[in-house]
Amino acid sequence: MTDDTSAAFGPLEQRAMAAQSNAVTPDRISVRDHVVEVEIGAFQSERDTTQRLSFSVVVEVAPSDGAQTDDVDDILSYDAITEAITAELAAERLNLLETLAERIAERILAEPQPLRVFVRIEKLDRGPGKLGVEIMRVRDNPSMQRDTGTAPDLQVFLLGNDAFTDPQLPRFLDRLDSDPRAFVLCVGPAHIRCPQAANAEAQRHIDLLEIEQNAWRLSAIDPRCVVVGTRTELDWGMKNNQISVWAPSKLVLDAVDGPGDSDPQILARWLAEGLGAQGFAVVGQGACVLKDLP
Repeated sequence: MTDDTSAAFGPLEQRAMAAQSNAVTPDRISVRDHVVEVEIGAFQSERDTTQRLSFSVVVEVAPSDGAQTDDVDDILSYDAITEAITAELAAERLNLLETLAERIAERILAEPQPLRVFVRIEKLDRGPGKLGVEIMRVRDNPSMQRDTGTAPDLQVFLLGNDAFTDPQLPRFLDRLDSDPRAFVLCVGPAHIRCPQAANAEAQRHIDLLEIEQNAWRLSAIDPRCVVVGTRTELDWGMKNNQISVWAPSKLVLDAVDGPGDSDPQILARWLAEGLGAQGFAVVGQGACVLKDLP
């Protein structure tokens, strides 16, 4: 067995040792075979059901005084590893183990002590054996940095359908365009509704898709309104003076503890809270006209 094969299929610590080129080996802490039941996966058969994931994480850490002081504050705690796993599982429902591993590694590397982290995640219930991924990330690797901070002053507006035909709409969007604050627009379904489904879950998908159709309708009226559906797209728009129109399906359906209601106000307020918005207003529905920015 070659060194590379041995490193890939052997114990995680063996891979860390094989990849280490320095004469002095950094200290390592590890959590291995940490099993959690979670909903994850790209296939429809993996939705609305849980499966077991096994997490093994090895972290190389910078020298510390922890061994001399016997003070837990001087070391990287095992809890930092398990909490990183728990936090990323709770953040949103994911399709790919690769994405989950990347986010866990990033969260761990945000701590002051880690230099390098190895993450192995395996599905225990999806095949005849274990199906998994394994990654290694280094603190100073710029490609794995993920900025999810919100804009310093974000405003979320819920636009009523009457705003679509309001002659003030272009001027309203002009003001958003020139305002230094960040803006995300939410919409509800159009006045003309699709046929209703007897199945509640099917109806939920239909309701969300109706909202997305209306978002695209607004985008067609004015191309400055850019339809976005992921947190990454929202973050980029907030930081780049883009007028984003939220398509809710992905974030709502992938949320671990998301809104069960498809009411536009509930959805818009949930998004505003999740993004840390400084302001929320309903516009174009009599509550607030388009003439002035809230």
